[in-house]
Amino acid sequence: MLGGRSMVIALIVACAYFMENLDTNIIVTALPQMAQSFAITPVRMSLGVTAYVLAVAACIPASGWLADRIGARNLFCAAIGMFTVASMLCGLAPGFFAFIAARILQGSAAAMMSPVGRLVVLRNAEKKDLLRALSTLVWPALFAPVLGPPLGGFITSAANWRWIFYVNLPVGLLGMALVLAFIPNQKSDERTPFDTAGFALMAVALACLTYGLDVVGQRQGASLPIGGALLAAALVVGVLAVRHVETVAHPLLRLDALRLKSFFISCVSGGTVSRAAISATPFLLPLMFQLGFGLSPVQSGLLLMIYMAANLLAKTLTNWVIRRWGLRNVLMYNGLLAAAAICACSLISPDRSLWFTGAILAVAGASRSQQFTSLTMVTFADVTPEQRNTAAVVSALTLQLGMGMGVAVGALMLNFSQVLRGAPHLEVFDFRVALVLAGALSALAVISYAGLARDAGSEISGHKAKAAA
Repeated sequence: MLGGRSMVIALIVACAYFMENLDTNIIVTALPQMAQSFAITPVRMSLGVTAYVLAVAACIPASGWLADRIGARNLFCAAIGMFTVASMLCGLAPGFFAFIAARILQGSAAAMMSPVGRLVVLRNAEKKDLLRALSTLVWPALFAPVLGPPLGGFITSAANWRWIFYVNLPVGLLGMALVLAFIPNQKSDERTPFDTAGFALMAVALACLTYGLDVVGQRQGASLPIGGALLAAALVVGVLAVRHVETVAHPLLRLDALRLKSFFISCVSGGTVSRAAISATPFLLPLMFQLGFGLSPVQSGLLLMIYMAANLLAKTLTNWVIRRWGLRNVLMYNGLLAAAAICACSLISPDRSLWFTGAILAVAGASRSQQFTSLTMVTFADVTPEQRNTAAVVSALTLQLGMGMGVAVGALMLNFSQVLRGAPHLEVFDFRVALVLAGALSALAVISYAGLARDAGSEISGHKAKAAA
């Protein structure tokens, strides 16, 4: 049974997740105002989200090596401090590119928080306790998406969007104090060289991918070849990075866990597609509410709070649903429900009743919660204790990559619809098209989940034991 120091550590890590998630979600309702401040389009402002998320992905592989060298507590505390400073720099940014630079710094710090915290939790929990341990880790972080949109809308309306980054200051200071007080400074006796080449290859691949998607999304004729070249470079360098990892003696990131079918499906094939499609929704909705419907940031934030509140409340039933139906069935059938709910978001209109809108947002939020939690559980279904360290880093990387791709793909879908219409500005129709395409993308992931064994993750979920009884 979990308890004592291990539970305290899980809750401290969850506080760090809260700060990260709050920062990610508080920005969505302020994107139009931020774009106006920087004199760019709201869709281009999506780079502020994707740059952060993909900076996290690029730096995650270095987190394990640094934790072993300087200690988990020291790295965790320093990362929270750097994250807090970067938040202040975001608020003080005089221009768009200065803001993006601060977001990259912020994402780099976040990369040293989540994986290290997850490693500490995994080291303190036996396999039979993983379901409860990981659920405890996720619970407090789920409050951030609920509070973020309305809080961001209120701050933007009452003061200025820059103040949404300053809220991290008290949370960061409290987090640093708790880390120093309770988390042990675990180090590894083994000393391996830092894989500089591997880190550089992965960072370049992700940078080309991020900026390539942004350039393609600008829709300018001259930018398309440049964007295509960047995406091609991302693919080539990515392949070189994988080959490097498989041949070097001491790689920064080991890919052994990807040989496990359940891990590969949850982290690469189905999992990445699901996370990208579902993560596009909270990016598209507040823009549709403000740019399409003309709602204020506060009104937009309150509507999005329905989506995120359902995401949180569904967590109370998640473990029961997984135990009752099993991870494979939940991923397949809830995946179809999530896809249908995303498509249904295209039916939202100011002319329809609040009950209709609220019901669609609630189903979309609840299915999102169920899918994300199920993916987390099946990720570690067949991972051995010896593989947990590397598996935790790989899963954290693919998680961030999928979420970052979701925002980028959402922006591209909007631009795709606008280009087809030949219109100078985004309209409600463009958001409807983007939501339907995101729903279709989410449905495609179900094909991968069908390849899971029927008893996948039964040792974690308890589904097989219940059926046998």
